[in-house]
Amino acid sequence: MFARSSAVAPDGSLYIAVPNDNKVLRFDPRNLSFREWELLPGHHPSSIIVDNRGTVWTAGFGNGTIGRLKTRNSMIAEFHVPSRGGGPHTLALSEDGATLWFSMQTGDRIGSMDIATGRIAEHETSGRPSGITVDRRNRVWWCRASDDRLGHLDPVSDSIGELDLGSGSRPRRIATAPDGMLWVTLYGKGHLVKVDPALMKVVKTYPLPGGNAGAYAVAVDAAGVVWASEIKRDTVIRLDPSTEVMQTIRLPTGNAGIRKLTPDGAGRLWYTGSHNGRLGLIEAE
Repeated sequence: MFARSSAVAPDGSLYIAVPNDNKVLRFDPRNLSFREWELLPGHHPSSIIVDNRGTVWTAGFGNGTIGRLKTRNSMIAEFHVPSRGGGPHTLALSEDGATLWFSMQTGDRIGSMDIATGRIAEHETSGRPSGITVDRRNRVWWCRASDDRLGHLDPVSDSIGELDLGSGSRPRRIATAPDGMLWVTLYGKGHLVKVDPALMKVVKTYPLPGGNAGAYAVAVDAAGVVWASEIKRDTVIRLDPSTEVMQTIRLPTGNAGIRKLTPDGAGRLWYTGSHNGRLGLIEAE
């Protein structure tokens, strides 16, 4: 099984999207046990997220749907996106948990779904959008790797704008920190950048130790520590923004292919190996 994405549930369990096998797995860290659910044919989840009620949502890249899994009764449903060929790629929840946002890499769109009604709306964009997040003001930000920009959307005014990150930057993933700052991996330059969403500009750039080693996944834990993966050299970088001390953590097995990093509430960092099929854990010292 080759896991692509993971998410922590309110009860501390970890849910994992496995696109090739068309499954969702649940891993319980307390007893080290797995459970799995077979999804509807052709779904092939590329991303996964769990809301505050414990409902699991998946991005059905294979058949252009948003999936919903209610684990208490194993009920599975799908919601089709309006556009053809716009397979959902990555998911993010609004601050109040009422809206599910998603990027559509093949359709050059950003989508939103009202969780209460299942209604889906779309917004046109460009640059093959991938990573997506919601800032503390409930604005949506996404990575446009093919045109070296971030996109942003204000849901209140329905206005869309962009932030130019420079030629060859190729932003891949984005995360919102507890202090409201945004952190972005620049795959094309091997950099990690800090963006102030209020000022709408890059306020700090951090070259990663591996150079052009494929800066990919990014996550920020509850303490504000930033984590980023270098997918070409099987390393995870830990950056403490308060001290600007950067630490390199080398993975025990090669060819991991980390596309998602997932902090939990216990101070641990989980990663899924999209290449080697391993679930990994980095614990704070």
